[in-house]
Amino acid sequence: METLPRTVELFYDVLSPYSWLGFEVLCRYKNIWNINLQLRPSFLAGVMKDSENKPPALLPRKAMYLQSDIRLLGQHFQVPFQFPKDFFSVILEKGSLLAMRFLTAVNLEHPEMLEKVSRELWMRVWSRDEDITELQSILAAAEKAGIPTEQAQGLLGKIATPKVKSQLRETTEAVCKYGAFGLPITVAHLDGQTHMLFGSDRMELLAHLLGEKWMGPVPPAVNARL
Repeated sequence: METLPRTVELFYDVLSPYSWLGFEVLCRYKNIWNINLQLRPSFLAGVMKDSENKPPALLPRKAMYLQSDIRLLGQHFQVPFQFPKDFFSVILEKGSLLAMRFLTAVNLEHPEMLEKVSRELWMRVWSRDEDITELQSILAAAEKAGIPTEQAQGLLGKIATPKVKSQLRETTEAVCKYGAFGLPITVAHLDGQTHMLFGSDRMELLAHLLGEKWMGPVPPAVNARL
């Protein structure tokens, strides 16, 4: 008898490069590990405020380390990172509120497209150094991900609605209740217990909790396709 999938939630924000790493790993492993992966778009700035944490970019030594760390991790995870030229503006000034509201709208209306649209937004900001704050930029990402223009425009029209705003706020509050102080957060629901894991470097521990084999950030079956 086939084992039912275990539920694993990934709380993420496309402003976080580490969230992209965790996202790609879980997307690669979801079938291998037989997990019900639930993607949960969240608002990183809200998590930081709630936990009274500070972005690494505000701490000079962490900001310096971040660039070399992301470069090496991109090679290791086979994720095409390219650091934004105006890093501080992207992280500290522009933010990701509209992008995360748009992903929330996608999740509400067309959840089957959430993975592709999320990836395209990461590609824009963390691979091609493109904008994700203007409506036209978000529309371009949605279209590139495969959402028809008229449908994407309809979703854009909903990002300012109480329903979408409330949903993003509730998802952010939910991850804060798990104890989040940054993103990504992976939450595994196993045998009546809840396990919260912070960061993209805890996937080996997730494999342990699931009783599954960790085969690195790019498992052989995926590596053969890349």
